[in-house]
Amino acid sequence: MYTVAQLIGGVWGAGGEGGELVVHDPADGSPVATVPVATADEVAKAVEAARGVAAEWAATAPAERATALHRAADAVEAAAEELAQATTAEMGKPLDDARGGVAAGIGTLRQYAELGPVRGGRTLHGAPSALDFMAPEPRGVVAAITPWNDPVAVSCGLLGAALVTGNVVLYKPSERTPATGWLLARALDQALPAGVLSLLTGGAEVGAALAGQDVDVVAHVGSTATGRAIATAGARTGAKVLLENGGSDPLVVDADVDPVWAAEQAALGCFANAGQVCVAVERIYVHRDVAEDFVDALVERAEALVVGPGRDPGTQLGPLVDRRHRDHVHGQVTAAVAEGARVRTGGAVPDGPGAFYPATVVSDCRHEMVLVREETFGPVAPVVVVDSFSEGLRCAADSPYGLAATVLTGSMSHAHRAWRELPVGTVKVNAVFGGAPGGAAQPRRGSGQGFGYGPELLDEFSTVKAVHIEAPGGGHW
Repeated sequence: MYTVAQLIGGVWGAGGEGGELVVHDPADGSPVATVPVATADEVAKAVEAARGVAAEWAATAPAERATALHRAADAVEAAAEELAQATTAEMGKPLDDARGGVAAGIGTLRQYAELGPVRGGRTLHGAPSALDFMAPEPRGVVAAITPWNDPVAVSCGLLGAALVTGNVVLYKPSERTPATGWLLARALDQALPAGVLSLLTGGAEVGAALAGQDVDVVAHVGSTATGRAIATAGARTGAKVLLENGGSDPLVVDADVDPVWAAEQAALGCFANAGQVCVAVERIYVHRDVAEDFVDALVERAEALVVGPGRDPGTQLGPLVDRRHRDHVHGQVTAAVAEGARVRTGGAVPDGPGAFYPATVVSDCRHEMVLVREETFGPVAPVVVVDSFSEGLRCAADSPYGLAATVLTGSMSHAHRAWRELPVGTVKVNAVFGGAPGGAAQPRRGSGQGFGYGPELLDEFSTVKAVHIEAPGGGHW
């Protein structure tokens, strides 16, 4: 049982007058953490305290900030197992996956610690008697509002990039994984000057209060609805808004691929972390020539998954984050069946405790179904049969979202068509996950705005000042 505390203005245990919430283990319903809820007044005081130390941290030498971030990465590494255990207890992720998320977060902190000091501005070619250059500067106070599905990896990306570029950060983890956020903040705080990082906890009302404050950047990873509310708040306050929101990522299966291999890729994309991945595969367009064999193989893969609590060794499919979310997932499946879709495996709420939901394959889907059009964020594979690669690509592109997409094809021309024509931030060919280190993409439409991750995220947390200096009297220096 974790007892979470807030960090405001360098003081642990501050605030929490807004009451308390309890987080429950999604595997068995047992209580995991008690968490203070910040009031709007406490949020305002935290912003004021952050503003008071912002100038000093911004004036700290970039190499010194990077050294602090390296120390922070060491502290997170020392707490890695505790962070992984907390993640699994709060949101059900299989423990090995949780460990992988923590390792990814540590790697990201180290990446930004290396990149931070070597960034520079541009010199410009002006008059011989003048000096012109463009210098990056910190934006100031950053509000980082992070999700529950991969809490350490995502948080380390936003916090690391913001801190190494000289910003101070107000960190608000999801109310579904606040103990993980608290443990992460404790580790980071060991290596940072007092007040540079604050931790605020609570539900959506705390995030809304934070987004409405006088901050310079609001960085949010989470639902599209919340992202739009944050964008509205940013329009009022003038804060820069960085958003990675929801998605309904497509998978297009071409006629010339091995359907069994394609089903393995689809299963990984649909069922990893119980489908609770930002870039999970949420809709499949498979060519009619391979559809039957593909669906049969996908059903076999779904039924072979080892289901259990995330803390149990060998678990491949843990519970959903809570029963409320399970109701959302099951509601979409039920609606699709009522409209003529067919459940090939799964699709039923199991008896017993927790928020478990089986790996589910739904065939005979149509492109216009809610299960296909909207974000599900669960272990569900809706399959739409298409008559050509062009039809699959056209359906994949027809979405209110624009996060990522995957195409499985043996045709180089089809691969090139895919990356050129799909209006998403990331296109993957012949692999649902993966990519080179440092990759950064800009989500589109309902999926957000601004670069997420990679070196470009450092630019998002910086502002640029153009400087023109001439010698007195127009002479020479």
